[in-house]
Formats: sequence, structure tokens, C-alpha cells
Amino acid sequence: MSKILIRGGRVVTMNEKQEILECADILIDGRTIVSITPMGEGTRATVDMIIDACGKVVMPGFVQSHVHLCQTLFRGQADDLELMDWLKLRIWPLEGAHDKDSIYWSAMLGITELIKGGTTSIIDMETVHHTDSAFSAIAASGIRATSGKVMMDYGDDVPPSLMESTEDSLNESEALLKKWHMHDGGRIRYAFAPRFVVSCTDRLLMRVRDMARAEGVLVHTHASENRGEIELVMADRGMRNIKCLKELGLLGPDVVLAHCIWLDDDEMELLRDSKTKVVHCPSSNLKLASGVAKIPEMLDMGVFVSLGADGAPCNNNLDAFLEMRLAALIHKPRLGPTAMPAATVLEMAIKGGAEAMGIADEIGSIEPGKRADIIILDLNQAHVAPTQNVDLVSRIVYEASAADVETTIVDGRVLMHETKLTSINEEEVVCEANKALERVLRRSGCAPSGKG
Repeated sequence: MSKILIRGGRVVTMNEKQEILECADILIDGRTIVSITPMGEGTRATVDMIIDACGKVVMPGFVQSHVHLCQTLFRGQADDLELMDWLKLRIWPLEGAHDKDSIYWSAMLGITELIKGGTTSIIDMETVHHTDSAFSAIAASGIRATSGKVMMDYGDDVPPSLMESTEDSLNESEALLKKWHMHDGGRIRYAFAPRFVVSCTDRLLMRVRDMARAEGVLVHTHASENRGEIELVMADRGMRNIKCLKELGLLGPDVVLAHCIWLDDDEMELLRDSKTKVVHCPSSNLKLASGVAKIPEMLDMGVFVSLGADGAPCNNNLDAFLEMRLAALIHKPRLGPTAMPAATVLEMAIKGGAEAMGIADEIGSIEPGKRADIIILDLNQAHVAPTQNVDLVSRIVYEASAADVETTIVDGRVLMHETKLTSINEEEVVCEANKALERVLRRSGCAPSGKG
């Protein structure tokens, strides 16, 4: 393990006091932040690497708590569709046509974009098959991830390529958990990932509940994303999504629910009282015309909310900056300009995600003893100027972009330095992803979305 000194940056700590430190040095030893001191007053010990951050912004990495790495390959292949058509006509056939290599390169393509954009941690949901390959990509890349194979044992419209038996789904999930959970000092963790109530039997969901709690791992699923989805659950189960999950014992601090757009007041109270985690995915929800979740209301009630980009084919990128900007803006026309302040959104993008992952004691702020998940931004450019007498948090949320990320560090390992990736060959990833997509399209029977 190496020692790294980040010298002289303007540090957005995200600590309990929300301190912003001017010209501070951060010493990293191995995976851990050891000290934060005024520039030049820190350790005189020998370090392996000095990163000059003078004039730059140093902050915790983003934590995206809902992504689908297996779908990155399908960016641009399922545009301008609502959720159920998007799934049935494009995404499910494409996912079912994946092979182990295409999953690997899809995951690596997504991780490449995430690292370049300053995301250091994710909660990921894969597809039914070949999830081991996604974990291999996660392991090789250095990103922090909680991931799991998707589970689908029910539904008239699920293609045969994705339909699995309850026992097979549970057995494969358990095998993946045993292989990957807490891999590399806990950088990689497992989560059970039933897709949603529509595609899972009650028996599967109850077994997931029991196995997840016995193993102390998360359950990560979708809920109440689309009105058509809720109608399907009502017709099949006789109740709304969140009430159904409650009846199955699948609410709680170890449950992460993506979207939660179409909730009534009783459902929001259930989420608050159970401490269930909600993930807001604004760009996905807008592009699929699913709706706008009542995030300000949930936050006011005390519901835990974080941010995620979802899969690349339903928003076309994995950009935490875009998700922040949209999360800050889309609620203002309905509730007024103060509905989602920049500071609230930045907390959702970092500390909210750390809470969703269940490791807020390890990540989500720059403090001694925390894991060294840190990014450095260069905000000395025209699109974020003037640089003086402007609130820094507002600049990050409303003005900055993924292109401003200069350095990304995860668990004390430098994954990108001065915009150059160190753990991934980007040219190789793009080349292999293009070849993999051609194979998947041929097998799926889905026509390409276009040429060029």
C-alpha cells in the first residue's frame, strides 16, 4: 500500500460541520485518509506520490446508488419509449442476448465513464446471466461497488432468455455472494437484486428477504417507477407496490428502492418509518416519461434519498453532475426556487449514496479514518467562471461538469490522474464494446438503432 499526499487543495469535506478548508493537505496511507492539515504543516514522512491540488477543488467521490452496468452497451438502442415498452421491446431481448464477454465490456464501458466523471462508488444491478463477468470488471477497474444479479422468475412478458426458476435464481445469487461479497477488503459487496414485483414471485421475494438478512447484505430493486407498473401490481397482487413490499417484509434500512415516483402519502410514510432508502434518478424518469418523484416532500418527511443515473439506455449517460443539476431544477417549477438547494443535492449525491450502501461510516466525507475515495476538480475554466465570490457548492451543482474531473481515487488507489486513466485502457474498452454490441444485436433479433 502506498502513501499519497494531496497538496494545497480547497477541500469540500462533507463532514458534519460541512467545512470547506482552504489550501489543505490530505495524507493517504493505503486505503485510508490519515490526516488533513493546513498546507505545509503536515507530515514530513516520505510519500510515494504527491498530487498538486493548489487552485483545485478536492471533494469526496460521488456515490451513485442505482446503475445497470450490463446496459451500458445499449446506450442509444432504446430511445423514446415508455418503461414497459422500453423493457419488453428492447432491453429485455438485448439483456437476454448478452454473453459473458459482452457483459464484461459493457460493465467496463460504464465504469470507464463513471471514473472519468468522478463517481467512486455504485450500487449496481446486473441482468439474469453472466453476472460473474461484471464482478470481474469491477474488480479489475478499482471502482467501489455493491452489485448483484437480477432475479426474474415470473411474468407473462419476460422472454425465455431471461426467465429462470426460483431455485436457480436463488442458488446462483448465493454462489455469487459467497464468491464476491467483501472482496478486496470490502471494496466489492453483494446485494440481492430482484428486478421488481412484476417479474418476481412472492416466494422468491420472501426467500430474498430471509437470505439477505441472514447474510447482512442489501436488497436492491425497483418500485413505483411507472403508472403502468403499478396497475400491473394492483391487478396481480391487489395492492400498491410499497404496500406489497411491506406485506412481504421487504422494507427497511437494508432495502434500496430505485425511483419511487408514484407514491401516495401512506407509502411515503411507510418508507420513512421503515428507514427504507430511495434512489432518485431524474434523467431516466424524464426520458422514459415516467414522472417526477416527490423528492422534496420525502426529504421533508425524513425519507433517506440518494441519486443514481440508472442505465445508459434510459438516460444515455452515467453523469453524476447531470443528475445533480436535474435533481436541483425539476422540482422548482412546482414548489418554488428554494425547493432543492444545491447543498441538499450535493448531500444526496455523496452522503445519501453512502447511507444507501450502508457504509456511511467508511465513505461520503473527507475525514481522518475514512476510506480514501476522493476526486479533484479543475474549476478554473470559462464555464465555471467567475471563480471568486461565488458559493462553491452552487458552482459544483449548477456549473461544473464531468469534464472538470481531473483525478479520481478509490480506496487509496489512483484510478485517474490528470484526466489519464490508470486502471483501464479506454481505447480497448471502446473497441471491444463496439464489437460486443454487434454480437448481441445479432443474437437478440433487435435491429440497430442507426448507423454512424
